[in-house]
This record gives sequence, C-alpha cells and structure tokens, in this order.
Amino acid sequence: MDDRAAIDRLLMPFQRFMRAEAAGGIVLLAATLAALAWSNSPWAVSYNDLWSIPVKVGFGGFKIDKPLLLWINDGLMAIFFLLVGLEIKREILVGELSSVRRALLPAAAAIGGMAGPALIYLAVNAGTDAADAWGVPMATDIAFAVGVIALLGNRVPPGLKVFLVALAIVDDLGAVAIVALVYTEEISLPALGGAGAVLIVLAAINALGVRKVLPYVLLGIVLWVFVLKSGVHATVAGVLLAATIPSRVRISGDRFAGELRDTSERLAGDDPDANIYASELRQAAIHDLEHACGAAQAPLLKIEHALLPWVGFLIMPVFALANAGVDLTSGLAAATTSPIGWGIAVGLFAGNQIGITLITWVVLRLGVCRLPEGVGMKHVYGAACLAGIGFTMALFIAGLAFDRPEQLEIAKIAIVAGSLASGLLGVGVLRAVGK
Repeated sequence: MDDRAAIDRLLMPFQRFMRAEAAGGIVLLAATLAALAWSNSPWAVSYNDLWSIPVKVGFGGFKIDKPLLLWINDGLMAIFFLLVGLEIKREILVGELSSVRRALLPAAAAIGGMAGPALIYLAVNAGTDAADAWGVPMATDIAFAVGVIALLGNRVPPGLKVFLVALAIVDDLGAVAIVALVYTEEISLPALGGAGAVLIVLAAINALGVRKVLPYVLLGIVLWVFVLKSGVHATVAGVLLAATIPSRVRISGDRFAGELRDTSERLAGDDPDANIYASELRQAAIHDLEHACGAAQAPLLKIEHALLPWVGFLIMPVFALANAGVDLTSGLAAATTSPIGWGIAVGLFAGNQIGITLITWVVLRLGVCRLPEGVGMKHVYGAACLAGIGFTMALFIAGLAFDRPEQLEIAKIAIVAGSLASGLLGVGVLRAVGK
C-alpha cells in the first residue's frame, strides 16, 4: 500500500464525520427557517399549540406527564448529549484530547471562547434579574460550525477543521458542566441516590466485560428517569451513560487479522459456484467473520456511528423546529433595546472572536504548543468567528435560564442574530485568507 492510500484510510473516518455533520447542518438550517416561517405565518397559533400538547407515559402510580416540547428538550436531547459524551470520551482516549500537549491548544481556545461571551453578557446585564443567563452565549454549535467550514472546501487547511472540532468538543464539555451545576432545580436525594446506584451497576457490567449494547440502553433509560426526577436536568443522564460505555474491543488487532486470514482460506477452499444456502462451510465461515467483526468493534464507536445520523437528521432538526420559532414582528423591537438581546448577540459575535484569538495567541507566545500545519493566526481568527455560531446549545440553555416567555423570545432572536453574523464573518475571513 502506498503512502497516499495509507493517509486516505487514516483520514476516512474523520472525512465521513465531516460529511455527516455538514449535511446535518444543512437540515438543521432548513428546520430553523421552517420554525421561523411557521411562527410568523397566519398559522402561528398552531405552532404554539403543537408543542403544548400533553404527553403522558407511565403505569400504576408512576407516570411522567409533560408537554411535547419538554419531551423533546428533556428526552430527545438526552440522546444528543449521549452522542456528545461519546465524542468527548473518544477524543480523550484516542483523539485530539488524548494527551496534554495535543489537548492544550483547543482546550485553551475553548476556555477563551467560553469566558469571552460570558464576561460580555455579564457586563451588559450586571445587576439585572437576567444576569444568571450568562451561560447562553457560551456554547458553540458544532453541526453548524463544521457545516459552514465544510462548505469552504479546499480553501481551508485540514488542520483548521481538526482544531475547530476539538475546540467545539471541549466547549460542549463546558456546556454540560454548566447545565448540571448552574441550571439545576431543587435536588431530590432519593432520586439522585437511585441514579448513583444505576451508574454503579453500569460501571460494574463494563468492568465485567459486558459488550452487548442492549443492557446499557435499558439501564440508560432507568438512569434517565432517575436523573429527571432528581432535579438535575435529564440530559445530563446522556453524558453519564456515555462515560460507562465500553471503549475496549473483545479481540486484539492481531487476532482479528488472523481470523480474517482463516476465513479467507476457508472460503477459498470452497466451491466458488456453490449455492451459499447449500454450502455449510461458507455459511459457517461468514458467521465466524461476522462474529469477529463484532468483537473487533468497540461498543463506544458502534453506538456513536449508529447515533450520528439519527441525531444529525432527526433529533437536532426536531429540536430546532420546536424551539427556534419566535414572533419577529413583536419580538424584534424588544430584542434591539434589551440588555438580554445585546448581551447574547454581542457575546456570541465578539466574545468568541476576542476570547479564542487572544488565548490562542497567549499560549503560542508562551511556547507551550503550536498551531497545526498550514494554519496561521488569521485562520484561527476565522475559526473563532465560526465558533460564535451557538445555535442549538444556546437555545437549549436559554430554555433553562429564562422563566419568563418574553425574555426567552428576546434570547432566541439574539441567538439567531449573533449566530448569523458570526457565520457570515467567519466565511468572509476564511475565504479571504485561503490556505
């Protein structure tokens, strides 16, 4: 195998990920536009009525009774957070966060990208009843950001894409911590204890070598119910479950290669024209090959690959459709005069540019890390602009941070405005800079 083929095989998983995220970003954008069009149409009442439909699930004395919107935000988004948790775990184990040296640059940039927007929001809203919503402009929407950078194609160095993805994953980790620690209701100790017990069972079956996915799924549902009842936001259950998913394989690479050779020899020894249903040797060889492939796959990667299209093409678009709708005719004027609107919009737009670019420059000057090959500070500034696209996670945190509907409407408009301005500037900068 020549060097080019080896490099292509090495980059293939990342390229598949990029293509999926880019396509998911386009679907997410379409769902957002549909929500805005619907909520500003003559049928706007039906938009609000749909998400208010009560949905009850339970039996006997146990039941969960929530409007459809909360089932989406607490239930479907828990699956999104499961995927986030799996991505974080994978990056820590084998990716850009697997060593201190490799993780330092994106981690430092992500800290700057969280601190900058939060400080700007607090400066604008200090002393108001909305000051606690400083977490809203902090999060980067990886689907939108990666989707935008993918549309630029060869104009962007490959190293910048890797840098932005690693930065966004660290940013997601910060967002999860904020949801768990800041935007939590009253704590129910019995439910929290139940969640802890389920986590212990999950860790135990991992340690015992259980690699089947079903036990983790069933226990994950129980964990989600306990976390929901505990007062901690239910989506945190997704990240906790991800931490217990096995990352090890059942057979080594050498053994897997040996089984492949053995299977190939058995198939070669069979009549190639024999009917597959009539050849017991061929059926047995194919069965053994299927078993070996399953044993050579880590459950973490198997679940992550299975979830990626469902999250990108269903869960996130449904979330956007349910949460992005806002009455622009009445809310736009309020957003332009509200400290909440300015704090979020400017935080997303300017906070990420300042925080990411400044912190990156500082750590580079200190000489503790270096930029990826082919990437300069102008590229970093362009990526910092794209990091201001905080759409999905910003909407999610806004739903937790604001109790008053009028404040939430202002926040949604500001999120859309700040994200749109950040995306347009980021595209302009990166197109101008080139490779």
